[in-house]
Amino acid sequence: MKIRSKAPLRLGLAGGGTDVSPYSDEYGGCVLNATIDMYAYAFIDDEIENLNTVIFEAKDLGIVETLNVDDDITLDGKLILHRAVYKRVMTQFNGGKQIPLRLITQSDAPPGSGLGSSSTMVVAMLEGFRQLLSLPLGEYDMAHLAYDIERIDCSLSGGKQDQYAATFGGFNFIEFYLNDRVVVNPLRIRKYIINELESSLILFFTGASRNSAKIIDDQINSIKKDNNNLEAMHKVKKSSYRIKELLLRSDIIGVAEEFKKAWEYKKETSESISNDMINNIEDAVISAGAISMKVSGAGGGGFVMIFVEPEKKLDVIEVLNKYDGVVHKFQFTNEGAYSWTI
Repeated sequence: MKIRSKAPLRLGLAGGGTDVSPYSDEYGGCVLNATIDMYAYAFIDDEIENLNTVIFEAKDLGIVETLNVDDDITLDGKLILHRAVYKRVMTQFNGGKQIPLRLITQSDAPPGSGLGSSSTMVVAMLEGFRQLLSLPLGEYDMAHLAYDIERIDCSLSGGKQDQYAATFGGFNFIEFYLNDRVVVNPLRIRKYIINELESSLILFFTGASRNSAKIIDDQINSIKKDNNNLEAMHKVKKSSYRIKELLLRSDIIGVAEEFKKAWEYKKETSESISNDMINNIEDAVISAGAISMKVSGAGGGGFVMIFVEPEKKLDVIEVLNKYDGVVHKFQFTNEGAYSWTI
């Protein structure tokens, strides 16, 4: 049997960082994000020639690992997420019996892109196994399991928003509380608002992927040591409420202007959020007529979102073409993780 699955990547519109422990545990966090038509894919084939093997392959990374199905699968290889998802599913849902199969993945965005690509890949793989084994997992179950695998099993630093965004899909205002309590509030955004958002946003890949876990660790340590950094995180949180309200009121220019404030607050939480490259791009696009710019994700590189009046969009893109990066066309999507059988 062959299983196909996919999960959408997301744009972090507001509140990023407040979903990371211990901030979310002590103060409560909230983020506004929206999924786009860029995906992480997983393909599972349990009808392979060699029934003694488990094969993990990341097509876009050019990495293949072939393991013996009877061996204990550790998390020491390069494809740690593949191993961790397989190991957790076999242990928790298949009585510890390991199934011979081939698990192939690929993504529309590289790791460290700022679109939640690693967490989205975990969700895509889990969705494939949910289909393969008919697992009784609802959306909250799936997202929480994906979080556990990445943050606990693999000990990778990061927040909680990506797993829930990829699983649920659409525009969501997500709240995070103590004891891993998460509340997903789907937002009903009118079609014309979505059209205006798509027309007003430029998604630009800087060409520089970054280690989000390292940046998040630095952010956590900065907040612990400096009350000013903590206060900046409170401002990031408050700004997410304002951006949500402006979006629901169809005030796109207001959203763009609040974006600028939120980006300044975000940079105050850690010195590693921005750098000379990002600052230079921001100065250039603002000079070309953009209203605001912020990084999607932890910071340091990856994708940036640029707000501009649609009439000036080509002027800003012309400036961006001078940099070593790529403008990506996109549309918002309401569908979350999905799988099907061949």
